[in-house]
Amino acid sequence: MTKAFFRKGIRCMLALAIFIVLVVCVWYVYETRWDRQLFQAKPGSLCQNLQAQEAKDWLRDHPETQVLDVRSADEFSRGALPQAIHLSLGDDSFEQKLLTLDSSKPVLVYCAGGYRSRKAVEKLKRLGFVNIQHLHRGYLSWRPEKLP
Repeated sequence: MTKAFFRKGIRCMLALAIFIVLVVCVWYVYETRWDRQLFQAKPGSLCQNLQAQEAKDWLRDHPETQVLDVRSADEFSRGALPQAIHLSLGDDSFEQKLLTLDSSKPVLVYCAGGYRSRKAVEKLKRLGFVNIQHLHRGYLSWRPEKLP
């Protein structure tokens, strides 16, 4: 290998690392701005973004909560939160199926990483649900091996 080839490889790896850091930073700014708006609740309503331990505590303290998994059927078949109801966000009749839930009871919604469930939170709010809990970072944050 020549020194020129080695330097070119180093520059490519450095450029890739900078690109990855840039993408992560842009997503963080976008998500923070989105969350600030998304988790504002109207008076008399509740809309929260919960960490995994907070979600576990919420479910313990509010057993009436409807747990809504909006991942694909394949993802759901590989594991889900206790008592989860599966309604895939990708289903054409998703909003219609949301109406089968009780809008006066709390809903804890999650997906794999948090993007699709945020979209579901928007729909739940639009449909008049008054108590919406969101699992921040989704099922991947739940760590089934650590949290029941």
